Amino acid sequence: MEIIPAIDIIDGKCVRLTQGDYAQKKIYNEHPLEVAKQFEDAGLRRLHLVDLDGAKAGQVRNWKVLETLAGKTAMIIDFGGGIKKEEDVNIVFNSGAALATVGSIAVKNEEELLRWFHLFGADKFLLGADVKNEKIAIGGWIETTDIWIYDFIEKYIQHGVKQLFCTDVSKDGKLEGPATELYKSITSKFPELHFIASGGVSGMQDLDMLRQAGCKGVIIGKAIYEGKISTKELGSL
Repeated sequence: MEIIPAIDIIDGKCVRLTQGDYAQKKIYNEHPLEVAKQFEDAGLRRLHLVDLDGAKAGQVRNWKVLETLAGKTAMIIDFGGGIKKEEDVNIVFNSGAALATVGSIAVKNEEELLRWFHLFGADKFLLGADVKNEKIAIGGWIETTDIWIYDFIEKYIQHGVKQLFCTDVSKDGKLEGPATELYKSITSKFPELHFIASGGVSGMQDLDMLRQAGCKGVIIGKAIYEGKISTKELGSL
């Protein structure tokens, strides 16, 4: 199972939010490169980089941070937040991301996303699904749709998506454990999918449970920054 540490960016700084709430922001480091280097030095190969300013503005903002991290580490970076137009996708790839992370557009403008798949290749995108009671949530989790997570995954696998991460919004940033049963259900239905768990990881024991649930990867953020899991422990896995 691939360990994918997360760095969330506001104003060029490494932060974390609780439940996606910008008012509940905590700055962990003013220099994201220092954080990325710590991950790389521990032996971690991938990085989940989120432009929270971009997500709020509806266009990519912190691409300079991406450029720095991609240029000064060898980490495989997926970058998301504010990717709404083809221009944003170009900026993300030109700045060094291996994968563009997309979420809301998969619900709000499927036609445009499929056009990007055709232009860049579906395998260049990491699809994110925020879920509340097994239904897709969008717009910073404020809006819950009637789209069942399993139907959503089925559709995009048919469109060539290889990797998907799923966040149970009731778990994110609370260090109360991940939605293991949901993930087990998803991986059993879609064994061919490179499925990545996200949200709620509180300690090493959760990683064992996620591995047993069939997850191919896990995104970890707050548990690292709050000292619940050390980078050394993650690097030894």
